[in-house]
Amino acid sequence: MDADVAAAAPEPGLARLGLSHHALKPGGGFERYAATLVRGLHVHGLRPIFIAREFDVRMPEVHWVEPVRVRMTAVPHAWRDHVFDWRIGPIKRRLGVAPLISCNPTRHADIAVCGGTHPGYLLAMGDRPNLRDRWKLSLERAFYERAALIVAHSRAMKDEIAEHYGIAGPKVQLLYPPVDSTRFSPPADDAQRAALRRRFDFPDDRAVFLLASTSHRRKGLGQLATFFANTDLPATLVVAGRPLGGSPANVRWIGYSRDIENLYRAVDFTIMASTYEPFGLVGIESLLCGTPVLLATGVGCGEVIEADARLEFAPGDSAALGEAVRSAVAQWRTDTHRIAAPARALRYDPSVAAHVDALLALVRQWQSRHGERVADEPGPHPAHA
Repeated sequence: MDADVAAAAPEPGLARLGLSHHALKPGGGFERYAATLVRGLHVHGLRPIFIAREFDVRMPEVHWVEPVRVRMTAVPHAWRDHVFDWRIGPIKRRLGVAPLISCNPTRHADIAVCGGTHPGYLLAMGDRPNLRDRWKLSLERAFYERAALIVAHSRAMKDEIAEHYGIAGPKVQLLYPPVDSTRFSPPADDAQRAALRRRFDFPDDRAVFLLASTSHRRKGLGQLATFFANTDLPATLVVAGRPLGGSPANVRWIGYSRDIENLYRAVDFTIMASTYEPFGLVGIESLLCGTPVLLATGVGCGEVIEADARLEFAPGDSAALGEAVRSAVAQWRTDTHRIAAPARALRYDPSVAAHVDALLALVRQWQSRHGERVADEPGPHPAHA
């Protein structure tokens, strides 16, 4: 057990609590959310059953769950979401999981966690649905319609669920996602930040902007690369994530990072130019590390970031992007850009404890409605599925 995480006595009535997601492994977005959720439940003394396709045993969180691995070795990629969904049902029944909190689309979710909608994505990207999209849309509709409760991570997500699936009212609960403040925090002092910049080989005479991206088209890399390649501002774009497929001027790829918190501390700004981003944990993580953000209008986390901690621009608008970057560089030149009090830059409590407490309140609400108080005795020990 990590020294900074002490587990409490198990909470009554929650012995068969289950989670599902594609993987419990390092990553961004929902991978990081799932791991953070496990960490928060561990503090409550809870060891949930976790159904996933993949587990990274190097993570301490893997040892705080009862892992159930659904093997997908011979399953074609296009069918994996549907096969995973199909396998979850028998596992849930066999192990007596109640309730199941799902971060992946499945018809078997009791509480569905919404990280966005596929219709919203297609609309924002200007894509027409193909056969694979229609399969995905069908599964997602069942996910939201069959769940007893839906957790939406932003108002934008609540609006999308209402617009595209006609689901609103108390079934959809707004609950902003948490960030682990023990991991995402400002540098200890200027000396530590300077050491981090040297470690990443960042120049001192240029403002460094970070883009974290595994989906370059959606994250707006094309617009950013074009701007940075042609600007005469002392500015460099650093891309963490998937390879670029080219070498634009003033753009540097540094690969995938297991050390994203130190990247946030070392850079001057984080930039989110996403065409579709219903929330965007990157923005909150960056702020908690003391680094301000540049946001495309419509990025969901903008609704919880105070105006003086962000610079906004219209997605796809080169002139607006240029103005935002110029304003950022002007702040960098006067050394006034760092966020001295990150908690005051946010309009909600991003702590893991606050989020998990609210989520457990929804679990109890589900139990009360369904009259299902599960016993404290352990059920059959989970096995590989």
